[in-house]
Amino acid sequence: MASQQDGPVTTSIRTTLTELLKPEALEIINDSAKHAHHSAMRGVDSKETHFRVNVVSEAFAGKSTMQRHRLVYGALSKDFEAGLHALSLNTKTPAEIAKVSEA
Repeated sequence: MASQQDGPVTTSIRTTLTELLKPEALEIINDSAKHAHHSAMRGVDSKETHFRVNVVSEAFAGKSTMQRHRLVYGALSKDFEAGLHALSLNTKTPAEIAKVSEA
């Protein structure tokens, strides 16, 4: 569910990943403020450059972590071209979440 305070990059990430992955769960955390002091961010006005994304989707079934991350990064290529700088991804299937919950 989108927040009223979501910016355009957050909204784009949410829309793109929802359409592609049909996730059971999707959490997008804007960590940009934690990285604003980095030299690569000097002169960057955007407040949406660094995100943590936790996503649970059946679309990840049978894929390695690398394949899952490539899928997400590929889907968000336009956001990266527009100024998205970094993602920290946690990509799981519903079965993996259930297995952890049972343990």
